Amino acid sequence: MSRFLFVVPPLTGHINPTVGVGGELTARGHDVAWVGHPATLEPLLPSGSRILPALDDRLEADIGHARQRWLELKGIAVLKFLWEEFLIPLAHAMIPGVQDAVKQFQPDVLVADQQALAGPVVAIDLGVPWVTSASTPAELIRPLRTMPKVDEWVTAQLRELSGSDVDIRFSGLLVLVFTSPLLVGDAFPPHYAFTGPALAHRPENTGFPWEWLSPEKRKVLVSLGTLNGAAGHRFFREVIEAVTTMPDVQAVMVAPPLDAPHNVLVRERVPQLALMKHMDAVISHGGHNTVCEALAHGLPLVVAPIRDDQPIIADQVVSAGAGMRLKYQRARAGDIHAALNGVLYDPDFAACARRVRESFRLGGGAPAAADRLEAVVA
Repeated sequence: MSRFLFVVPPLTGHINPTVGVGGELTARGHDVAWVGHPATLEPLLPSGSRILPALDDRLEADIGHARQRWLELKGIAVLKFLWEEFLIPLAHAMIPGVQDAVKQFQPDVLVADQQALAGPVVAIDLGVPWVTSASTPAELIRPLRTMPKVDEWVTAQLRELSGSDVDIRFSGLLVLVFTSPLLVGDAFPPHYAFTGPALAHRPENTGFPWEWLSPEKRKVLVSLGTLNGAAGHRFFREVIEAVTTMPDVQAVMVAPPLDAPHNVLVRERVPQLALMKHMDAVISHGGHNTVCEALAHGLPLVVAPIRDDQPIIADQVVSAGAGMRLKYQRARAGDIHAALNGVLYDPDFAACARRVRESFRLGGGAPAAADRLEAVVA
């Protein structure tokens, strides 16, 4: 039996893959714990999971407010903000808690999300083996390679944080990647493990009026993720207008309360994984978690990326033939109607989505990730 400590940021899409892997490790008899923001972790983890604090409510709220300002930025200011006002401050805020967690839990391996940089900093300082949980594959393709000065600036941020020349975004032991080479490419060293999404072991406590779903209708899930939903009022309105003219379609919209026609159900929270089994397509901002959950169910997508890694994820979906991309700021009801009509009724999109689903299945999911983690401590 070994001990695995997951270090995660207060972001649902980054925590979700670790739930599946942690559940698999627990089922095999290992000791597993998470360190991060308890109030974010508790509803996402199975009851009785061990949670160690590294971020209190006030700090999490400060970071959350900062991220709201981030939504208003454009261009290179977005990247500067990501590093200077989110990733680096988050790392500094979490380091004391992660240090305490390591001393208390004594892990054999620390599994650090790529945006929880406190993990590798503490692991290197205390001499604990650490691996990377790449909850989004965007960093793997080195998106800044065409902007060497910007890339150098990011490297300097990492060097100042860690006090070393080690690129703490990528473990030299193991990088768990929760997607497939079909989307990202296959030019990676052997310690990059493409497992596909880890969807098992997630608790589901959110209710849903399942009787609202009609077996006679095509069904679409609309989600801009947990961070962007509140800022998506205009986009949601355009989607509603688009779907109003599609009487054979039902849309489940994850959004703040909105007036909507009878074929649109607006809910602030939904049991997303369970809903995927009933959907025919997904409209998303390109969050990696939602995109992979949709593709894991063979569902084509309309992707309207907002920022961060989302344009990269959207391009991966389009390149795989599994969806269409819209411009988030410019998408109008007519554009959304045309794209949604395409992915719902052109069978090629669904066929390509199913091909991605098969590539995910071959990756092995949470069991494959657990196998690789066990090999690290063997």
